[in-house]
Amino acid sequence: MFRLHVVQAALGDCLLLEFGTAAAPRFVLIDGGPAGTWQAHLRPVLTDVVGPGGRLDLVMLSHVDNDHVLGLLDLAADLRAERANGDTETVRLGNLWHNSFARTLDPDGAIATRLAAAMASAGAAAATMTSTGMALQGIGEGNRLRQHALALGVPINGRSLANPKPGGENTPVTPDTLPRALRLGNLRLKVVGPSQANLDALRADWLAWLDAHEDELADPQLAANADRSVPNLSSIIVLATADGRRLLLTGDGRGDPILSGLAAARLLPASAPLHVDVFKLPHHGSIRNLSAELFDRIIADTYVVSADGTHGNPDLETLVLLVDAAHRQGRAIEIVATNRTPSTDALLAQRDPAVSGYRLTVMGAGGHRHVVTLA
Repeated sequence: MFRLHVVQAALGDCLLLEFGTAAAPRFVLIDGGPAGTWQAHLRPVLTDVVGPGGRLDLVMLSHVDNDHVLGLLDLAADLRAERANGDTETVRLGNLWHNSFARTLDPDGAIATRLAAAMASAGAAAATMTSTGMALQGIGEGNRLRQHALALGVPINGRSLANPKPGGENTPVTPDTLPRALRLGNLRLKVVGPSQANLDALRADWLAWLDAHEDELADPQLAANADRSVPNLSSIIVLATADGRRLLLTGDGRGDPILSGLAAARLLPASAPLHVDVFKLPHHGSIRNLSAELFDRIIADTYVVSADGTHGNPDLETLVLLVDAAHRQGRAIEIVATNRTPSTDALLAQRDPAVSGYRLTVMGAGGHRHVVTLA
C-alpha cells in the first residue's frame, strides 16, 4: 500500500504518506502548513487516518518557512499539553528530520545575530521587508520546533529510525550523511538534497548578502530595496518508493538542485527522463523554481500543487509549461491542486483539457484532504 494524503494547507505544504499494509498502515508526515492548518485540517486528518494515539514513524520539515513549519509547531505544542494533562496524545512521533538553521547553516550564530541587528536598525522600514522578516522569523520558529522535539523526547535527524544514533540534531539530513535510503517496511526514502555543498554555498550567500546590505538596512529609505536579495533556505528533497511506485517530494527546492541531486544519486538517466508516479511541484508551483528542463528530465503521471493563489501561486506560466511539455511528449497527465485559483481557471481557458491531454482535479471546497493512491 502506498497513498499520498494531500492536506489542505492554503498557501503552504502539508502531506501525509501512508504505506505498509491495510491491516498495519504506517505514516510519514511532511510539513505542517501555515498558521491555522493544524486545527482546521491536519488534526482532523490525523485523527481520521492515523487514529487517536497512533504513530508517525517520521515527521519531516522540508525547511523552516512559516507556511511549512507553523502547523508542526502547533502539533508539537498540543502534544506537550496533552502529555502534561495526562490525556491521550493525538499521535506519537517516532523521529524528526529538521535541518535547523542554527545547527546546519549558522553554528556560531553569526548570521542570525547580524540579521537581527540589521532588522532592528531598519526600524519601521522592517515592516515592509517581507522576505527578510520571514527569514528571521523562520530561524526562530525552527529553533522552537527543535525545543519541542527535545521536550517530547523525539530523536532528531536519526540515520536509522530504529537506532537513531549516530546522527543527531547536529548532523543535517543530506545525501552526504544519509547515503543510503531509509527503510521503513515497504517504504524507501532516498534523500537527494540538499547536499553539504548546497548548505555551504547557502551559508556563504547569507554572509555575502549581509556584507552587501547591512548598511542599507540601517537606512529606512534603502531597506525595502534590499529585501528581494535574501537567499532562501535549501529544502530537504526526497524520492519515496513503495511497492514499485515513486513519489518525488521537493519542498520549496529549485529545479537545478533537484536535478543535480538526482543525478548525483544516480537516479537520473543520462539519455532518458526519470519517471515518477507522483511529482509534488516545488514552491507551490512558482515559476521561479521551475523550468522546461525540469519537466523534460522528470516526468510523472500525477503532479500535485499546494497553493491558494497567494503570491500568484501556482503561476499560470508553470501550469502551461507543464501541460505543453506533457502534450509534446504524448503523455496524459493529472494535475491535483489543493485550491481553485485564478491560474487554474486561466489554464482551463487557455488549454482545453480534451485537446491538451490533461485532467485538472481540485480539492473540494471545505475538504481536509485529497488522496492520491499510488499502490
